[in-house]
Amino acid sequence: MQQSRRRDRRPPRRGAGNAGRPRWTAAEGDRVVLVGHFPARRRDFAAVMDAAAAALEARGIRVVDRLVQRRGVSAGGARRMGLPHSERTLLSTGKAREVARACERTGAAAAVFLPALTDRQRHALTALLGRPALGLPDLLPEPTPGLLPAAHAAAPCAAPAPPP
Repeated sequence: MQQSRRRDRRPPRRGAGNAGRPRWTAAEGDRVVLVGHFPARRRDFAAVMDAAAAALEARGIRVVDRLVQRRGVSAGGARRMGLPHSERTLLSTGKAREVARACERTGAAAAVFLPALTDRQRHALTALLGRPALGLPDLLPEPTPGLLPAAHAAAPCAAPAPPP
């Protein structure tokens, strides 16, 4: 006699209805720390950070600090430059601690990351920082002038744009 298929079905995951979307919504005047992760080949990272800060400030969100993690040539070579330092936190351990200290020091309500975060990174960083960690597209779902499409791409970072 064959067993019922009902027996091998797993119960639904807790919180599956949210699909991993952040619950924090920015109010006017909220303070955030802006964190960027860029490959060393990307020369325009300062302009991208400025455009992201301007887009957030246009929505009434105050950027109180900016931090950048640049991935240089490492033991993995040039093919790994566009990848995050850690699949779990996007950043290196030291930079993640630096972001946590900056959030604490400035009293930021959240940390906003360039590029977008995966659900796993969002949960790990939120636990590490003690405040919501969001990707820029979570707050600015529509593409913003001055920001390259890579700023709205999910992590790992997209490859640098080809030179004009």
